[in-house]
Amino acid sequence: MTSRVFAPMNDALIHLLARAEQLITRIEAVLPQPLAAPDWTAAIAWRYRQRSNGFGTLEPVRHVSTMRLDQLKEIDAQKDKIERNTRQFVQGRSANNVLLTGARGTGKSSLIKACLNRYAAEGLRLIEVDKTDLVNLPDIVDLVAERPEKFIIFCDDLSFEEGEADYKALKSILDGSVAASTPNVLVYATSNRRHLLPEYMKDNLAQTRSEDGEIHPGEVVEEKISLSERFGLWVSFYPFSQDEYLAIVAQWLSSMGVEAQEIEQARPESLIWALERGSRSGRVAWQFARDWAGRRQHA
Repeated sequence: MTSRVFAPMNDALIHLLARAEQLITRIEAVLPQPLAAPDWTAAIAWRYRQRSNGFGTLEPVRHVSTMRLDQLKEIDAQKDKIERNTRQFVQGRSANNVLLTGARGTGKSSLIKACLNRYAAEGLRLIEVDKTDLVNLPDIVDLVAERPEKFIIFCDDLSFEEGEADYKALKSILDGSVAASTPNVLVYATSNRRHLLPEYMKDNLAQTRSEDGEIHPGEVVEEKISLSERFGLWVSFYPFSQDEYLAIVAQWLSSMGVEAQEIEQARPESLIWALERGSRSGRVAWQFARDWAGRRQHA
């Protein structure tokens, strides 16, 4: 009698426990997981990617740009500053987070890639993080903190619109977090905006105050300036003159095997190319050189 009563109850309990275990497994599968370390020997550069299931991963960049420092022309002053800072960092000396700002196509991101290639053999590594993933910076920093390599966190074309709060995670990593800065991590960011946030005349008119004849920016202006000020090194890039543009075109064509006489013949066409695009940037020079050399089967 007793066994017949408890047998169905045991079966029901076993079935309930099995269903509960299945449910827990499915819940765990969709919960965010700790960032896992990749195979650090697989590459010298990685991209952080946030998957739709909430998992963050570091994906190796299989084909890293082969840009070299000597290929970048007409930005010698900027090159000297960035390379010096990077060299100090790789050698274990004090170095700064870097903000590269200015005209588009003038070599900001190319300079960072060239530094990676220059110092990769000495332990320099790069992790590219999109603006939308900046909230995960603390996890990335914790993951690499005990590694022997030196890591550049690379944020390309960084800027924030009014009302966005992602920049607060970046501020904490740069300076202001309770945690101490990690000696093997620096942030290198490029932007067309010097202060990374949009600046409006109304901010100055409405917020600026005067005390004893001195002008003091208001809270809105202070908030926008405070982010860029956390970068210890600012490097500005400027639009190229016509002569600088032509020198960059010549350098790229020469690197593609084009003879000096043909480079001279390409000058008028390169100026038309720039005029049609409304820009004499290094990027436009590179695009023209690829097109011109490709049409002549030099590339």
